Amino acid sequence: MSYVTHADLGGQPGFGSVTPEPEGELFHASWEPRALALTLAMGATGSWNIDASRAMRETLPDYRNLSYYQIWLGALEQLMLQRKQVFPDELAAGEMHHPAAPLARVLQAVDVPSVLAKGSPTGRPERSPARFATGQTVRMRLGKVDHHTRLPGYVQGKRGTIAHVHGAHVFADANAQGLGEQPQWLYTVVFDEAELWGEQPAPQNLSVSVDAWESYLEAVA
Repeated sequence: MSYVTHADLGGQPGFGSVTPEPEGELFHASWEPRALALTLAMGATGSWNIDASRAMRETLPDYRNLSYYQIWLGALEQLMLQRKQVFPDELAAGEMHHPAAPLARVLQAVDVPSVLAKGSPTGRPERSPARFATGQTVRMRLGKVDHHTRLPGYVQGKRGTIAHVHGAHVFADANAQGLGEQPQWLYTVVFDEAELWGEQPAPQNLSVSVDAWESYLEAVA
């Protein structure tokens, strides 16, 4: 089984131009702040990690038809359904019909500012030397996998140059599956637009940067 992931949607053609929104325009409907609050509150319970949350969002079958916070809410519903923290009849009725599931911890309102300020750092100690170095040419891994991946499809099999070495970070692909953090070296790899999309009718003289874990990369002779 291969998963359809929408993590690479931004690199795909056919979706029109990007229209920037005014700086500071965070919400477009009155329910969106509540969707954000619910997502943050449930994430803070420790019921799942941030990578599992992202994986659920990016594999929603109707992802392309949903707005930003509809995606957040849809993923939250699925995560809670999986853990029997909510049930289909409750979602249909919009009210609680079953006893509340026990939670490992609860985020109190007074603690929200400090929790948000702390964030979720992903840096971890390096346990082995980095395989690749700044300025080195690498090729991205090519092929389907049987799980959600953060490797964009449009860079698979493409050659790029390492621009930065970031140290070891939690490997999102493994962490999302509940397989532990499995930290790997993380690199910023820069691709020329012609490498990714060929000689287009109207080149824009752009490059694309992708942060990629070490297992995504292959050495180029």
